[in-house]
Order: sequence, then structure tokens, then C-alpha cells
Amino acid sequence: MSVQDVRAFNRFYTGVIGALDHGRHLYTPYTLAEARVLHELAHADHLDAADLRGRLALDAGYLSRILNRFEEAGLVERGPSAADPRRRRVALTVRGRETAGLLDERARETVGALLDTVAPEERPRLAEAMRTIRAVLGDERAPGPGEVVLREPRPGDLGWIVQRNAALYAAEYGWNADYEGLVARIVADFAEDHDPHLERVWIAELDRRPVGCVMCVRDDVPGTARLRLLLVEPDARGRGIGDRLVRAVVDFARGVGYRDLVLWTNDVLAGARHLYRRHGFGLVAEQPHRSFGKDLIGQDWRLDLHRSGT
Repeated sequence: MSVQDVRAFNRFYTGVIGALDHGRHLYTPYTLAEARVLHELAHADHLDAADLRGRLALDAGYLSRILNRFEEAGLVERGPSAADPRRRRVALTVRGRETAGLLDERARETVGALLDTVAPEERPRLAEAMRTIRAVLGDERAPGPGEVVLREPRPGDLGWIVQRNAALYAAEYGWNADYEGLVARIVADFAEDHDPHLERVWIAELDRRPVGCVMCVRDDVPGTARLRLLLVEPDARGRGIGDRLVRAVVDFARGVGYRDLVLWTNDVLAGARHLYRRHGFGLVAEQPHRSFGKDLIGQDWRLDLHRSGT
């Protein structure tokens, strides 16, 4: 491989993205650097100015000017870091999250247009080639010990979701194999036929092993998404993983234009219900039923994505 090979690829891919963005004004009224700052703030729990400089390789003065502009526009708020008072914590406001969501939606539409030109059977090969480039060139920083990352599923992860749901609910609630069958059908439906622009799976990974998962899929009701199969391993609880997984679904569903986000759960799952309520979901219906070998009370929860600022 030569320098010319790399430069030729760069020219080709830049041309592809430029053609797709023609007339779309992807980052308007922000620069690419400003859009990257908004993206990082929208997809991280706790960041300060030093973190942003390190992640984006930006000059300190340039980043400071960006943050000043964002603060004046009501997009971010800054304060002392709880971990280190010498540092300044940076967080998006509600308006900032809405702005970041809009830019993310434009980016998804642009990339979606690109993927529409790729035959479905060729997409796995394209995705694997992109992962290879990133891995070889060291794009992704290796997470440190004890650091949780949310990622897309890899081969074998969907099977892990079925196995861990079945094992954990049997151990913690005594549910029988009927639940495993339900989870297997949900996962199989996603694997066989899903819209990557509107449906996603997240895997929470800790020290290179999966410790949690959640799904966002289309509901039968138009404009409505459904949160499914939220799970966190017992030894990984207490780290805010469930909170991050639910927030990922809420942000994604809002970003791609769903009006409502719904879910079905059971009253025995007290921890999950508390989590849903904290993110703005409201209980809309309850119904006793016998499933998975137990007498349960099923619950329907709903979140209005247009009204919520979660």
C-alpha cells in the first residue's frame, strides 16, 4: 500500500460525502469543529474542557471560543467539575441537546442516502471494511479499566442477549422457558428484518465483555418506537449503565423523528420502572396476566418525545 492509495481513497470518500451533502447544509449554521463538539457533549455523561481538547485534538483557545459562543447561545452550561474543582465541567442544555439532535438527524439522513445506494447483501462487507480501517489506524481509544462503553452489536451479541435474558430472569424471578422463547422471537425478528435508520441495538461493554443491552424498534403504531429487552448484569449494576442505555434509546428515537416511545414491562421489575419514570415515562395501563410460569401485572409505559426534555 502506498501514500497514493491513501490519498486516492480520501479524495474518493470526500467526494462521495460532498455529493450527498450538496444542498443539505449538513452543519449549518455551525462549523464542522463546532458540530463535533456538540456531538461529543451529546454522547458522553461527564466531560470538561480538557476532555474535549483531548478527544477532538483542538487548540485550547479555539475550543474556548467555541464554548463561549455556545454558552452565549444557550447551548451549553459550564461549572466546576465535581471530580476536580480546577477543571470546568461542560454540559448541554435542553436547547443544546435539541440542536445536537437536529445535526445528528441530518447526518443520519446523509449516511442513510449513502447506504441506500449499497445492495443489502453488500452492507455487512462494507461495515467490516470500515471497522478494519478504524482498527488498523487506531481510530478508537481503548477503554480504560472499569470504563463502560456503549457500542453496536457484533457477531454473537444477539445470541448473548437471548441467553442472558433467559438465564437472569430465571435466576432472579423464576421465569420459565416461555420467556426465552419470547426474547428469541424478538431478537430473530430484528436480525432478519430491521431498518438501520430507525431501529438499533446497544451493547454495554465493561472490560471488553458485554454487561448490558437494550433495543429500539418500530412499533405497530405509526410514529412510535418501542424500547425492548433492557438488561444489566448483576455484577455491573450501580454504575449508571441502565440509565445510559435508556438515555441512548430516548436520544436516538427523538433524533430520528419518532413522536412517542413506549415499552411493556411487569410490576415486579421495580428497578427498571424507577429508571423509566426518571426518564419521563408515564404509566398508561396495567393488566394482570399469567406468563412465563408466574402471575404478573403487565404495565404499558409511554414517553412523549416532543414534550420531554430528558
